[in-house]
Amino acid sequence: MPEGLAPKNLRALRTRGYESPRPDVQAHVPRDVRRILELGCSSGALGAAIKARQDAVVVGVEIDPDYAADARARLDRVVTASVEDFLASGPPQEAPFDCLVCADVLEHLVDPTEVLRRCAALLAPGGHVVISVPNVLYWPQFRRVLKGDWPEDDEGIFDRTHLRWFTPASAVRFARSAGLTDVELHPQRWGMRRRYRLVSSTLTRVGLDRFTPAQLIVTARADPILSGA
Repeated sequence: MPEGLAPKNLRALRTRGYESPRPDVQAHVPRDVRRILELGCSSGALGAAIKARQDAVVVGVEIDPDYAADARARLDRVVTASVEDFLASGPPQEAPFDCLVCADVLEHLVDPTEVLRRCAALLAPGGHVVISVPNVLYWPQFRRVLKGDWPEDDEGIFDRTHLRWFTPASAVRFARSAGLTDVELHPQRWGMRRRYRLVSSTLTRVGLDRFTPAQLIVTARADPILSGA
């Protein structure tokens, strides 16, 4: 759930994205991890889907108390706090974790690099990190910028609560700057109308495929030297 809004304003922005089990993110969570920390867990749909798939303890962090209440019925433990306050309270009892999941939360933070670095320290050596962020270059949306406007929407890539924006290259650079290793980018290209597919195909042919994914998933590992609570 976005960190940039007061909790009383968050319910008005509830969208399907915040309730989704996110199969695209699930696909990159290893099936052998047993302790998972999920930042911005919303109603717990993603964590619950992972728990249904494998034997795992999922601890969620969620700033919105209503979402946190929903998630508490689905996950093993939910901390109602901002990510920053959660980290300031010290290592949780479940640490070290095997996997950190950040699905569309880091773009809402003032200093996502520092948050990611501190969360990686809560992982076991070599622990997994799965990050999902929107691609600001996604052409159906970015063309609005090329027309001279910077949109402020209620949801999506130009959600007005976003404080950071990522391109395919900067998402990889961001993960590495937080001290993560084995960083890999997994662009997500979803089903589009025929016209969109034709434009995306053309962009790819001329070497501009960075404009075609709507979402960017980054997987990485915690540095064995820096991780471990």
